[in-house]
Amino acid sequence: MRRCFVCAAAMIGPSDRTLSYPGGARRAFPLACNACGVLLAHAAAPEACRAHLARSLAGPVFAPDPEAPYGLDLYTLRSAATRWRLGVRPRDAAGRAELRHPHGTRAADAELFALEAADRRPVSLGLLCRPADRDAVLASLPAQAGWTDDVAILIDGPARAAVPVPVAGFAAGAVRVAARPLDGDFAAQRNALQGLARHGWMLQLDADEALGPATGRLLPALAALAEAEAVVSIGLARANRVDGVLSDVFPDVQYRLNRTHLVYAGRVHERPVLDRGWPGSLIALHGGIEHRLSAAHVRARSRRYEALDPGRGRPEEEAALLRAYAD
Repeated sequence: MRRCFVCAAAMIGPSDRTLSYPGGARRAFPLACNACGVLLAHAAAPEACRAHLARSLAGPVFAPDPEAPYGLDLYTLRSAATRWRLGVRPRDAAGRAELRHPHGTRAADAELFALEAADRRPVSLGLLCRPADRDAVLASLPAQAGWTDDVAILIDGPARAAVPVPVAGFAAGAVRVAARPLDGDFAAQRNALQGLARHGWMLQLDADEALGPATGRLLPALAALAEAEAVVSIGLARANRVDGVLSDVFPDVQYRLNRTHLVYAGRVHERPVLDRGWPGSLIALHGGIEHRLSAAHVRARSRRYEALDPGRGRPEEEAALLRAYAD
């Protein structure tokens, strides 16, 4: 098994973790996914693991199975359940503590609920673009009107305060366009975009990225799920399609759904700064971001990024982005 059967990351490696089960059973897992944290007893068939997990998530309660070829603590179950558009609730104080201090040593045991019917928090949509992309970005917005009522667009250009722009499906004043020079600092641009949000959460996208409306509709419920457990940042899988071909750099998790008080750091390959580190985040697997690139752009990007922020441009990522996806 090269890729994780839960999150699809090619990050399976050795593990010394163990889980305890109700009744006193304890199991050691020699393998683990270093992205989502799922544990593996052996190199089991991904399809069999996925089918077993789907059956285990079919009822109102997830009960751990000590005979399953995989293991989940509560933190990992929370992410895994989102693949089936489900949320989890800890059943006791110990479970709530485990969500805040992963990874736990108890096998996951939790209540399940449908995210579509769950509490919601309003989420703003923010988009970064160049002047040439403005019209295309505005044309893409009506598809997102089903899940957000607040959109801010920040253009790379001479500074200009936000002005409302009419867009079908949105109330007057809901969509605003501002400008600010990027000046080679992506974190600063994202932070400026965060500052334009009218809600406590914002999803950020770039002009060459797209989010399916069905994926967007679940974001307000995910924001509420996150708030209940002191999570401030949610990562979404990003599919990089280079000249239309899915790249091997997948799921390429991007932490783009964030509390608006967070700030990004890094002139390039910027990420939100979390006071508690990664335990203050979660990965959602119900859908993802589509990223359209050309091979020429990929080749030029790493060199440009390295010039902007020496040592952080990830020139080694170029070859992986140009390699087609493989299981």
